[in-house]
Formats: sequence, C-alpha cells, structure tokens
Amino acid sequence: MKKIFQLLSITILAVILLSSCSKEKSSTTGWKYNDVKWGGFEKHEYKGQETGPNLVFIQGGTYTMGQVEGDVTYDNNAYPRRVTVSSFYIDETEVRNIDYREYCYWLLRVFVDYPEVYEQALPDTNTWRNKLAFNEPMVMYYFRHPNYNEYPVVGVNWIQASGYAAWRTDRVNEMLMIREGFLKPNPDQINEDNFNSEAYLAGQYEGLVKKKVRSYSTTSKERRVKLEDGVLLPAYRLPTEAEWEYAALAQIGDALFENVNTRRQYAWAGHSLRKTDTKYRGKILINMRRGKGDLMGTASELNDAESRTAEVRAYWPNDYGLYNMAGNVSEWVQDVYRPLSLEDMIDLDPMRGNVFQVPAKDEDGYLLEKDSLGRIVYRDVTLEENIDRRNYRVADNIGYIDEENYEAGAQMYEYGIASLVNNKARIYKGGSWIDRAYWQNPGTRRFLDEEQNTPFLGFRCAMVSVGEAKKHSRNF
Repeated sequence: MKKIFQLLSITILAVILLSSCSKEKSSTTGWKYNDVKWGGFEKHEYKGQETGPNLVFIQGGTYTMGQVEGDVTYDNNAYPRRVTVSSFYIDETEVRNIDYREYCYWLLRVFVDYPEVYEQALPDTNTWRNKLAFNEPMVMYYFRHPNYNEYPVVGVNWIQASGYAAWRTDRVNEMLMIREGFLKPNPDQINEDNFNSEAYLAGQYEGLVKKKVRSYSTTSKERRVKLEDGVLLPAYRLPTEAEWEYAALAQIGDALFENVNTRRQYAWAGHSLRKTDTKYRGKILINMRRGKGDLMGTASELNDAESRTAEVRAYWPNDYGLYNMAGNVSEWVQDVYRPLSLEDMIDLDPMRGNVFQVPAKDEDGYLLEKDSLGRIVYRDVTLEENIDRRNYRVADNIGYIDEENYEAGAQMYEYGIASLVNNKARIYKGGSWIDRAYWQNPGTRRFLDEEQNTPFLGFRCAMVSVGEAKKHSRNF
C-alpha cells in the first residue's frame, strides 16, 4: 500500500511538472516559444541585470542640475536646469592604482607585438612634479608601491580612462562567460586573439569553448551565446556629467515622497564640511584644502590625515553609498565642455559629445575583420546615408547648436587665443585634495584637454541600467 501511494505521488508530481514546463506561447500570434516545430523562436527566463563588480545602482529621477550656490568665479557656465536622469550604475569608489595596474599588466601580457599599447596606457607619473616642491617620492612610488594600492589612480587623461572602461567591459563579460560555463579560462590570449564582447557577438572570436547554448532552430541544436540571452553586461563607460552630478547630490537622502525640501550644497545633507553627530563631531568630511597652506591639518589632530590623495574608501559615503564624490580627486566625465551647454541641452539624459558610428562593412555587406587588437572596426555615419533622417544626419554632433553657424569650432571660441575651449575639451567634476570648499559643490564644473592629465584628477566608471527604474538585480 505504501509503495502504491509513493508511485501515485510521483505520478501526480510528474504531471504537475510537465504542465508547468509546457511551451509558453506568444500572446500576439499564439505560436509557441522554444519549440522546433513552431520555428524555434526563443524566449528565455531573465532574472534581471546583474550588478557588475564595484557598481552601485542609482535609481533615476528629476533634479536641478547646475550651480545653485553663488557663482564666485563669474563663469556663468552652469545655469540651473531641471533635468531627468534614467536609472544607471556607477562605481562605489574611484578607480584605484591596483585596478589600473591590472589593466596595464593585461595589455603588456596580451599585446606582445604591440608594446606601444601598454606604453600609451601608462599614467603620467611626472604629473606630480612641481618646479617649487619636493614631489619626487610621488613620481617614484605613487602608482606602483603597494602602500598606494587603495589610492585613486591619477595622471590619467580622458582617452586613457575611456580605454580602461572598454577593457573592463570585456574582462567582466569574459568572466561571466567562464562562470556560466560557456568558455574555459584562457591566459594564453595574444594580440587580436583576445576576448572582446562585440567581436564575440559578431562571431569574430571563438575562445576555448566549454559548452554552447541549446538551440531550438530547425538547422542546429547548439549555438553561441547571443545578446538576447542576457549573459553579457552592457559596457562600462565614463558617467555623463548629468549622471555624475545626480549621483553626487544623492538627494534620495532628503526625499519625502516626491518632495525634496532641502537644497544640498555638497554631497551630504547640511552646509558644514564637518561631521555634526556626537561620535565624530567636528571631523572633516572629505579630503580637501581647508585654507592657504593647510592641506591636512595640525599634527596630533589632523583634518583629513592626508597631504595629497587618500584611500578610495576613506571618509564617509553619501546617501547612495558612494565614496569621495567630493574631495580626494576630481573625476572625468563623458561630456565635451561648453560654457553655456546647460542652456541648449535636452532635459532627458543630457550629454554633449555624440559622434555617431556604425560597424564598417565591405562591399558585399559583411562586417570587416576585427582590427589587430581584436576590436570591431567602426566608421562614422555619412550625410548621404542619413539624408532622410529626422533625429540626426551627420556623425559629429559635438558642436550641435553651439557651432552650427561656424565652419569650425575653433573660430567660435578662438582656441589658443582667447580660450582653451574646443571639441577636445572634456569636463571634469568634483573638488579634489588640492581644492577649497567652493569646488566641492557637485554643480561646479571645469574642463581640460582630453589628452592632458593632473595629479588631482582620476575617474570612476558607470553603466546603463537596461530598462529598469526600480532595482531588483542580482549581485555577483
């Protein structure tokens, strides 16, 4: 009797499982998904976008972008403007020296026939030099000594920072492919034979295959991973100015329903640069210059304990859990600088600097072979192919509106004569260890040529949140 009951229970359970595993149908055509008999169109369960290493989810919303405090420099380049920022991810900390050394090591190990790639990526350690200061120890030790592992990398220009973000995208996605069992670890990648996310999706990289995805196609039972599988993450990149400022303000800490009843001057509530709670009362909140000649305080009771940069998790995080969104180092963002760009930008995810490109194809319509570094080849879009478009026509839109009546941007701002503004001037945000309180306001903005660097300028990465406003993602 007991055996009969067990058999009956197993039978009922099997029926339940079979019914629950029945083919899902399209709600608009009635055709079954994941069924060879119905053509094999696939739809897979997706648990949500994973939170990449070191990233923090930032729920989007509206805020007043720009300078809401006194414009003591009289630049008039950050007028307040109401904008909306979509949800995104941003690094919890600035990119550290050890992170950037990992990047440089990988370049040196993989691109054996192109040593210039490694050389071009190295930070400029001579950026620490000053004609009237003893900074040679920083030149020698800051980037490579283990005592500085947790400190933010500096001496990196905008192009180098963008290159690191692209490399990080591929390393994280390669790790995901290995973790999910599709690839085997391959430390012997050389030159163009390295995992690149776009090259893999385009079928131009194979790697050490461990398994493939089951296919419901009528022609094959297995296939490569596709974008539709949700295995690969979107690209790491520099945050836009609007994203960075929104994350720095962290007004979520002041929000009551839809009301933000306080105006933040810094990346924390209140207008003081010191802690006001009982336990840490009077402690400096950030790594900054307090006044002329005072960059760390008095011995035995130091303001911020560091004469220059500090560890990336030093001090207190803001209400999003982000460290050093004021102080320590200023940070590169995506945008090209314009003095009045806040007047002519749109109000949803604004960013100036778009140069639209598409993958390059041969005369037969096939993608060109990847380049010598293993990357997909892109080209700028042309006016001829976009003549009937309404949203854009040309590739370079950096000077849109701002320069449309000029043949070249240099004519408008008299680059090299009256200003240093051109299409290579990139914005950096936030105050640094060398700055006074004024620059610690998230609304302030400055710029530097994309090929230049300083000892007080670093960066952190960001990533889009694909289709999510409320976050329920998986963590690593």
